[in-house]
Amino acid sequence: MHNTSFSSTSRPPTVALPLDGVLVVSCEQAVAAPFATRQLADLGARVIKVERPGRGDFARDYDETVLGQSSHFVWLNRSKESIALDLKDPSALQVMRALVEQADVFVQNLAPGAADRLGLSADELRAGHDRLITCSINGYGSRGPMRDAKAYDLLIQAEAGLVSITGTQAEPAKSGIPVADIGAGMYAFSGILAALYERERTGVGTTLEVSLFDALVEWMGYPLYYSSYGGEAPPRTGTSHAAIAPYGTFEAGDGTNVVLSVQNEREWRSFCRGVLRAPEMATDSRFESGAARVRHREELDALIVERFSTVTGPELTGRLEEAGIAHARLRDLHEVVEHPQLSSRDRWRTVASPAGPVRATLPPISFAGHEPRMDPIPDVGEHGAAILQELGIAPAVPS
Repeated sequence: MHNTSFSSTSRPPTVALPLDGVLVVSCEQAVAAPFATRQLADLGARVIKVERPGRGDFARDYDETVLGQSSHFVWLNRSKESIALDLKDPSALQVMRALVEQADVFVQNLAPGAADRLGLSADELRAGHDRLITCSINGYGSRGPMRDAKAYDLLIQAEAGLVSITGTQAEPAKSGIPVADIGAGMYAFSGILAALYERERTGVGTTLEVSLFDALVEWMGYPLYYSSYGGEAPPRTGTSHAAIAPYGTFEAGDGTNVVLSVQNEREWRSFCRGVLRAPEMATDSRFESGAARVRHREELDALIVERFSTVTGPELTGRLEEAGIAHARLRDLHEVVEHPQLSSRDRWRTVASPAGPVRATLPPISFAGHEPRMDPIPDVGEHGAAILQELGIAPAVPS
């Protein structure tokens, strides 16, 4: 790691996580970059978040649902340190450069062209710091006709075609979560990990670029192939599937919603016999193959609804389990918070925040023998004075 007098970790030396000793400086806002850097922090990296003075990252103001704090910000920013810098001020920009000189990784998702105008382009930063890994996250890439276009998540979902295949036959819909931001954040996270590994072998950092558009187009691989080679896009089918039936949400007689998927002929026969209690349907010519079931989906679904209306949710779940049919409960978010799969595996922790303790789930990546980092969510500029002291820079005196 970068060998300087500036501390590369704020964690106790007895706690060893995979990225202990890695210093990440991130000029970040909204979702994509904060999601990438929070995952680096989860694994032990020290992440210094550079925010605007005053309100800070504008994601802090998305809502006030978590003890008066934004749900997005609480989700994305634990275990970070915050310093507030007005990068249009030359003295603040000097602090920023001093931070980057000590960093292993620099991340930014500023507006198109902003980093270059501030003198924070990858080429400029790496010119005298060849071990530095830079990661720029943008909307549509640094070249092409849309490079300067605004790139909110919904707009990316629309441009990448996701909205066109999501929803029902009557109406398209966006995803209920910011999938373009999440996808870009995941690729930035994995790219930075790969770059750190490469640097261990070569001693040299690299320049990474991730766009929300490219991330989501990659995730659209199946429908793009389906459309390009099949001649038409997969139809919008709600929770159903364009190429599989029966598939989707069905209601039991007591109102319980169950989601199920029958993937092959063996399962189809088992489903007819053990769940529908109608073995003759397995050989019905309308349903004798996967393609036939898709062609006759409406008739099939009507028969399933009729059969399910006579049983309760627990009875239906029991039949599905006994028949070996993949299924799930259609849970609302309150039920997810109380999900037995989370509580039985002790997946919840308490994280400090400026407004008080909040609950948070453990990161998805589990390292044997390591407890993931679950440090506080910072207030705007909370760590500025301490960081300046480490850098040997006197804080500005208010005029």
